[in-house]
Amino acid sequence: MYAIVEDNNITKLITNPKSLVIGDVRYPAKIFSVWSASELNAIGIYEVVTDSSNFKDQAYYNNTNEEYNFADNQVTRSWGTATPKRLEDENAVDEDGENILDEDGNQVINYGLKTEKKRIVKQQASGLLAPTDWYVVKGTEVLDYNVPENITTFRSEVRAKSNEMETQIDACTNVDELKTLYEYVNTGTEENPVFERPLAEFPKEVI
Repeated sequence: MYAIVEDNNITKLITNPKSLVIGDVRYPAKIFSVWSASELNAIGIYEVVTDSSNFKDQAYYNNTNEEYNFADNQVTRSWGTATPKRLEDENAVDEDGENILDEDGNQVINYGLKTEKKRIVKQQASGLLAPTDWYVVKGTEVLDYNVPENITTFRSEVRAKSNEMETQIDACTNVDELKTLYEYVNTGTEENPVFERPLAEFPKEVI
């Protein structure tokens, strides 16, 4: 990305190099690939340098709009300070601070990241249990049929891990702690890497 600077002000951003007119001169698109940075700077064209130090994971943070600034002979693209997304659920309120109710008179809830993450865990657990549900149904309908032990063990482990994950999520006191739960790190060696995350994992499917 490039920017055109006139009188120390950014007047235009160029996302795709193309032929352009500066002053009374039309320059071909190839100047972006064959000219040096100093030659481009001489006619007011600067390559944009991105400073992403303030940009954070959008799954956990709300980032500001990007800004472009020209200083010290450089155009910089940057962001302001990101704010963490809501961690806990809270009641929705209007601009006057009054609770917002749905058409049935129930309080509208603004769900936080914890609830969203736990909902995903529940969905994953349900998806893992679904293929073996028929064993349980058959066990309740056929008197002389017993659910195989490996199926019973698997289903118990799925529920246990689901509960463990939800407990870990609930224990987080800030967004960074929640984010860290999902980050895999090498707990082995460079020669024999073992990638694990703090958040518990579901057992492998049995079928």
